[in-house]
Amino acid sequence: MSDSPAGGIPYEPDVVIYERRGAIAVVTLNRPEYRNAQNSVMTYAIDAAFERAVEDPEVKVIVLAGNGKHFSAGHDLGTPGRDHHVKYPNKAALWWDHVDRPGGDQRFARETEVYLGMCRRWREIPKPTIAMVQGACIAGGLMLAWVCDLIVAADDAFFSDPVVRMGIPGVEYFAHPWVMGPRAAKEFLYTGDRFDAAQAKEWGMVNRVVPRADLESETMALAEKISAMPQFGLALTKKAVNQSEDLMGMRAGMDSVFGLHHFAHAHNAEVGTDSLGGMNARTMKAQASTADAKNTDGKD
Repeated sequence: MSDSPAGGIPYEPDVVIYERRGAIAVVTLNRPEYRNAQNSVMTYAIDAAFERAVEDPEVKVIVLAGNGKHFSAGHDLGTPGRDHHVKYPNKAALWWDHVDRPGGDQRFARETEVYLGMCRRWREIPKPTIAMVQGACIAGGLMLAWVCDLIVAADDAFFSDPVVRMGIPGVEYFAHPWVMGPRAAKEFLYTGDRFDAAQAKEWGMVNRVVPRADLESETMALAEKISAMPQFGLALTKKAVNQSEDLMGMRAGMDSVFGLHHFAHAHNAEVGTDSLGGMNARTMKAQASTADAKNTDGKD
């Protein structure tokens, strides 16, 4: 990687791929070798692709996809492209940059911008968005799917938010009670288990579950159907539903949980070795594998 001309952000070529198919823009996460783990480069590439789709008057619907076997395994916790100390432009929130800030100031500034702020920015895109999910949709991957209006999942998709293993009450974009209901959200978080697409649909978290081989064709057919509706009518309808969710407390609830999230980080740093409770990508994966083995009585 080398520095880009603007903002000092490292450059990863084609980390997100943008394609237009008629009235549909397809935005594809493209770090398949890392299960599409999200670093800041990817975050801002997604944002640029969404902005491109919004500004194109011919685009009626946006599909968010992931290249490879998995939609997204979450935030980048340790690939060679991890860049959480890199300066970025403040586009989602007008807050100072995190670089060279001490302690909680650094983490709060970064996560206000790159995680909660960006997700809220994308939720307000005035065009319908559809997440096309296969394989892993874990932690930060959930945030990407949840900001979309609809989720079409392949039958091989699985979902989890295991960050309670870090002593942290869920990911930064805390949509859990609204996308699956309070009791399901508690089970989802308390156990840290992986739940399959059928369970996710039963909880109301996804709209459709389709065979893996049909995921793209089924998603594109849905996008085509929606694209036949009046564009301004779709934008107003989306705003109406989002405003209703916010009147149900979604935005205020997220703000309060974001505070708890950072309190947990501070607690971890005070009593342990780091703000993540000593966990990293390898240990998180090992714990998830152990839990899966127990849930299946040791069977694959």
